[in-house]
Amino acid sequence: MSGLDSLKRVGCTAGNHRINQGRNITATTANHNVPVDATHISDADNLQACLRCALEGTHLRAPRPLSNLELPARARHLLSEEKIARLRPAAVLVPIIKRSQGWQVLLTQRTDTLRRHAGQISFPGGSQETQDQDLVATALRESHEEIGLAPTQVEVIGFLDDYPTITGFRITPVVGVLDEAASVLADGVEVAEIFEVPLATVANKQSYKRDTLVRDGFEVPYYAINHIGYRIWGATAGMLRDLCLKINASCNVSYTENSTGDPNFRS
Repeated sequence: MSGLDSLKRVGCTAGNHRINQGRNITATTANHNVPVDATHISDADNLQACLRCALEGTHLRAPRPLSNLELPARARHLLSEEKIARLRPAAVLVPIIKRSQGWQVLLTQRTDTLRRHAGQISFPGGSQETQDQDLVATALRESHEEIGLAPTQVEVIGFLDDYPTITGFRITPVVGVLDEAASVLADGVEVAEIFEVPLATVANKQSYKRDTLVRDGFEVPYYAINHIGYRIWGATAGMLRDLCLKINASCNVSYTENSTGDPNFRS
């Protein structure tokens, strides 16, 4: 079944997705409120179709939507409106690639020698620099530097909500589908390892667990995913959960395929 046929099945008829000069993801028509049975996204093509439905119409133009971190009232000063306005712009690529076992989300593990977030799981990405045309260019440049991914092997299909961090960044997640022949290689400086998580796991709301950390004496909530020995948490898990909610909402269903996470994972 083609991606276009899948879009029709789930009630989101779309033609060729493209990016115009405003970095706006467009399609011919869309109807996101057509009730469908959950089996409609039980196969790889339909899951990707829901993803494309979820992201069409997203763009880089201001004002960009901002993720709700669900901070308790006593901790909201950590990301007040004034602080959010001063956050440094950054971007990450959320790379999705089709494998024989289905669609996968590519993630990286940072090296242990980095000053910030050493050893943590992240997407390839970083701060916007003066030579970057926009935040899509930032995400593609950083991905090329960190994992050797050629920009020509990425089809940008949309954007998730901006994610503010208490470490000083406003991150724009750029979602891209990779060529099936795309090759990647950890640079060894920032990235120690590259691994993949099934998109079906990401789209499963049950994959996400709620936890808290203490920051400046306040408990700050965050989401985490345990997957075959990897602990994905913080901003990365928060962006994945945004993707999950958008996929489920786009098809008006709750995706409940069993997660392939490791129940014996220990952090």
